[in-house]
Amino acid sequence: MHRVVALVRPVQSTFELGCGAEVFGTRRAGVPQHYEFGVCAETPGPVPTTAGYTMSVPRGLSALASADTVLIPGWAPLGEPLSPRVRSALLRAHARGARLVTICSGVFALARTGLLDGRSATTHWQRAAQLQAEFPEVRVEPDALYVDHGDVATSAGAGAGIDLCLHLVRKDHGAAHAALVARHMVMPPHRDGGQTQYAPPAPPPDALDGLLEWAGARLGTSLSVGDLAAHLSVSPRTLARRFTEQLGTSPGAWLLARRVAEARTLLEETGLPVEAIAARVGLTSAVNLRRRFRTLVGTTPGAYRRAFSSGSGTGSGRG
Repeated sequence: MHRVVALVRPVQSTFELGCGAEVFGTRRAGVPQHYEFGVCAETPGPVPTTAGYTMSVPRGLSALASADTVLIPGWAPLGEPLSPRVRSALLRAHARGARLVTICSGVFALARTGLLDGRSATTHWQRAAQLQAEFPEVRVEPDALYVDHGDVATSAGAGAGIDLCLHLVRKDHGAAHAALVARHMVMPPHRDGGQTQYAPPAPPPDALDGLLEWAGARLGTSLSVGDLAAHLSVSPRTLARRFTEQLGTSPGAWLLARRVAEARTLLEETGLPVEAIAARVGLTSAVNLRRRFRTLVGTTPGAYRRAFSSGSGTGSGRG
């Protein structure tokens, strides 16, 4: 039996802890039980939670000595340092071969052990910049759902913790068993770790003499980089230089990203068919939209709509 032990702390997030408990600890009729799930705390006893109740945790750090997987389901506040006892317990567990896994902000605790130095990791998109600033030796992947190195694994925002846990089940016991667990959870059986996080697109400041607003109002036309340059009465080369200096990207890449961002909004807020959305954002065809959407967002327009539609329309186009 594979032992999974979650290290909790006050104030513990119930959702992040629930991700691990649901995948590894819940017994289901007709599903073989391959995991034994438990929790521990640096100081055993009552541990307050974000849900307002207090849970009783009878086991201390000694529980990590027999864990095959150590789960850190969030870490709050983010700046809270590791105590020498916790750091030592995590490093000992890793040294004897235990897998260290974090959900969302739990990566901040793992990073403080030094085990992520020189390696890639992820966290919730809102915390990625802070993680990179505090731990410059870690290669932060702000778009990934999860990153698995075998001995250490990190996930993005809380929901991605379920994806990571199911990925580990798939890795430990095969795709069929993971799919069975996912089906009982009424979850998609597999979202690849490299899929882009569903972070809302942040509009950049319009530092180009109103060009971005002007272009944004004309996405449905056959707008080109040449048109952007002509609007500012500059050469395409000068335009490219100004985009690089002020936005850190090229005019073509910005225009495509802006069109895909508008497509995301229409998928969320309307029931327009994919073909109509493609035309409205200037991507000409559903085939082109699907290709560009998968490249930039990591999924299909149809799957994105099913996940994020506001319910304002039924959506009649294929994804």
